[in-house]
Amino acid sequence: MPLRSTARTNLVDLVIAQMESLISDGEWEVGTKIPAEPLLVEQLAVGRNTVREAVRALVHTGMLEPRQGDGTYVRADSDFGAAVQRRLRRANVLDAYEVRASLERDAARHAAERRTPEDLAALRTALAERRTAWESGDTDAFIDADMAFHRTVAAAAHNPVLAELYGHLSDGMRATLQSVIGAPVPDSVRHQIDAHDAIVDAIEARDAAAAEAAVLAHLAEGMAALREQPPAG
Repeated sequence: MPLRSTARTNLVDLVIAQMESLISDGEWEVGTKIPAEPLLVEQLAVGRNTVREAVRALVHTGMLEPRQGDGTYVRADSDFGAAVQRRLRRANVLDAYEVRASLERDAARHAAERRTPEDLAALRTALAERRTAWESGDTDAFIDADMAFHRTVAAAAHNPVLAELYGHLSDGMRATLQSVIGAPVPDSVRHQIDAHDAIVDAIEARDAAAAEAAVLAHLAEGMAALREQPPAG
């Protein structure tokens, strides 16, 4: 979506709306740097102060993040997502993990009831990619693949609010997942390959109770690993 010249009275609000659309539509992806101020001024055909106010407003919501001497980066793809991430930064790790458990339990149950053949194919692909990432020994790749798998389960639940909330929550829990994977526990607990196989098998069988039980079993292991971590500091 190209930036459009703006010639209406409430310029700041209009520029904010355009920037929000660029972020939510994926033109400006989370983690990337937005165009420099002179370029935004040129593309939007508005004054420098208007651009600065719009950027400042999105920084305040948490969607953008200024980095001294580097530029401004996209931090979240919605103000809702930014609010979730702000709250997670103040949350106890186990409290946040319990919320994740509740969402994943419901997502798996609904996915078992509502999944389509296309959903099942996507789940099998995500499951295989998760296994491959673990075997590669790349922790970051494995965390990415694990989160992608659970987002796929959430998508198969066919509840857009649940899927969006889970996506924002999982984005904010990367450090927690790193703690689980780095815990001094057997590899079977760290990768939980069999547990994730069981989740997909239950969804394929349309067995909602089994899907829910499989999710709770794997999350219980993760929570136990977190409880074993020494206190910070």
